[in-house]
Amino acid sequence: MRGQRVFHWIGVHALGVAAALFFVLPFVFVLLTSLMSDEQALTRDLVPRTWEWGNYAAVLRTPGFADWWRNTLLYAGLGTVLTVVSSVPVAYALAKFRFRGQRLVLMLVVSMMMLPPQVLVIPMYLFWAKQLGLSGSLWPLIIPMAFGDAFSIFLLRQFLLTLPDECLDAARVDGCGEVRTLLRVVLPMARPGIAAVALFQFFYAWNDYFGPQIYASENPAAWTLSYGLESFKGAHHTDWNLTMAATVLVMAPVVVVFFFAQKAFVEGVTLTGVKG
Repeated sequence: MRGQRVFHWIGVHALGVAAALFFVLPFVFVLLTSLMSDEQALTRDLVPRTWEWGNYAAVLRTPGFADWWRNTLLYAGLGTVLTVVSSVPVAYALAKFRFRGQRLVLMLVVSMMMLPPQVLVIPMYLFWAKQLGLSGSLWPLIIPMAFGDAFSIFLLRQFLLTLPDECLDAARVDGCGEVRTLLRVVLPMARPGIAAVALFQFFYAWNDYFGPQIYASENPAAWTLSYGLESFKGAHHTDWNLTMAATVLVMAPVVVVFFFAQKAFVEGVTLTGVKG
């Protein structure tokens, strides 16, 4: 029995190490390649002969790269705030209120999650570009986030179902209205769920390529990092060290944000499936 436990421990940890290497090695390859010279990039060498930190400086000096950063921060940051602010009240109503047509509303939210964005791209583009004249900017992507997001609403609703009704009833007995109960009781208790939704939305906006391609491709001043990286790759298709350096600069903020917020993220995602 003792030998079986030892072999079981070795087998489980060996699979864990193999899975970790499977996910980590591509990032290590990109990082090491970004620090190589032009001649050494994509050769058999795994470690740079000389550490070319100047590759990152060369990428940062690329015309328009600073604008791509600013546009991406605006899109991801403002979009995340608008999504959270607009989705929390709807999720709270679906989770804690009882009203006629509640199931129908929930079904509509779930159905919107299943609707591919490509289905609506033509009418939405005609609306934003032809009627409002906002083509060549990121506002057609940011403004709709102020009206809620189906996935965020559903995820928050699942998390709010785990909050005890007794806490909300106690707040109402003390004289709190629904808005005050939401602000003073629900929001502090729902921080993990809100953090998970905010991270999901931030990562989506940061990595979004389809939206900027549709609405901002005609205006280079409105490009984001994901779309600008494609242009950078086309201009430096033989300079793989610079392409990898640009990739690292695009990935770094997402990795840093997730590293510091992973505890709240994992807790929020885990608790959303506790109660249906």
